[in-house]
Amino acid sequence: MKEKKSNVFKVRGGLPIQGTITPQGNKNEAIPVISASLLTEDEVCLYNVPYIEDLNLMQEILRDIGTNVSYDEKNMTLSLESKGTLRSRLPIELCGKLRGLVTLAGPLLARNGEVFLPRPGGDRIGRRRLDTHFMALEALGARIKYYTEGYEITCTQLKGADILLDEASVTATENAICAACVAEGESIIRNAASEPHVQGLCEFLKIMGAKIEGISSNTLRIEGVKKLTTGRKIEHRIGADYLEVGSFIVLAALRGGKLSILNTRPSDLRMIRMVFARLGIQCYYEKDVLIVPPSQSIEVINDVGNAVPHIDSSPWPGFPADMTSVALVAATQAKGTVLIHEKMFESRLFFTDRLIAMGANIILCDPHRAVVIGPSPLSAAKMSSPDIRAGMALLIAALCADGVSIIQNIAQIDRGFSRIEERLRSVGADIVREN
Repeated sequence: MKEKKSNVFKVRGGLPIQGTITPQGNKNEAIPVISASLLTEDEVCLYNVPYIEDLNLMQEILRDIGTNVSYDEKNMTLSLESKGTLRSRLPIELCGKLRGLVTLAGPLLARNGEVFLPRPGGDRIGRRRLDTHFMALEALGARIKYYTEGYEITCTQLKGADILLDEASVTATENAICAACVAEGESIIRNAASEPHVQGLCEFLKIMGAKIEGISSNTLRIEGVKKLTTGRKIEHRIGADYLEVGSFIVLAALRGGKLSILNTRPSDLRMIRMVFARLGIQCYYEKDVLIVPPSQSIEVINDVGNAVPHIDSSPWPGFPADMTSVALVAATQAKGTVLIHEKMFESRLFFTDRLIAMGANIILCDPHRAVVIGPSPLSAAKMSSPDIRAGMALLIAALCADGVSIIQNIAQIDRGFSRIEERLRSVGADIVREN
């Protein structure tokens, strides 16, 4: 029985963040890997799967179509087995709550020759097009019919193709990879996304028997096989959530304590650390532990010629779009001026009105750009979390503010962060979950 969670965080700011913390597994890897498990009838065991609402929804969807799923919350282990015939029609009501369901399209199409994909839900951060998904699947032989409630995708035989994606979409790349793995012949996916979670999916598929070359690059070569199977249990560990690590770095730096972050992968954090350094935020490795040192002087480093620096989001290995909300909060506490440019989603920066109400000096130039002038003392406020990433950014702001803040609609935060209040309390935060 899934526990009923409270819907408000009561947050007292001003306390130092210090101690040791471990990031959760990367939900953006877990969701496509779970979807890809439908490509085999072997038992699949996934480790380091975070206990979050999006993955609870994913489990419900898989059970609805006929997959046996069990989750060990204590050990963060998810076991799946997809024997026999699976339903091709995904449940509309459940799928309307989860954007990540789109990663089921490629695996179910490959397995059944058809799938009905409802219109996905998820964060309201702007238009999130599916065109690239459909272009890739059509190149592999799929046919698509459009309906008010969703999309009917069918194929007689998936065949390898040379595919140029019109954008480096993460989930479209993941769908194309899954379909190409069991297509007849060779596929080349160009302008492919190469984020750590895409790499994790490829490594998982290789364990299952897929033939993939070019992992971590933007050109993937895939030789299709008739069936993905090993004849034994397939095991895979989900990598650390580098976006959560980035959030912890900012929080610790702004709150002045020494924080040790365990189980990170340095290669995932190179651009994040580079951009944060431009805001004066420092961190370093001691052996395999990431250290955020105490009592930092947070100050913007201007570009050559004393020009105002830009923080721009871009596809991997660029600065992740999902980090822009947290970077914006960091900029409110840094001495100097910086331009935040979120290129992908036209509603991502609309949460800045909450920060302005707390005392931040921000000029929202347009839906994609904001000028931040800092540092600004923040005052406690009552606010609502609009999406996963903005929810974490507002939580960080509340922990920096003077007084007690109330954050409503924390179901958005729960969608992406496992028991975040408990883990942050362990390093000094004052957060209480209330009705």
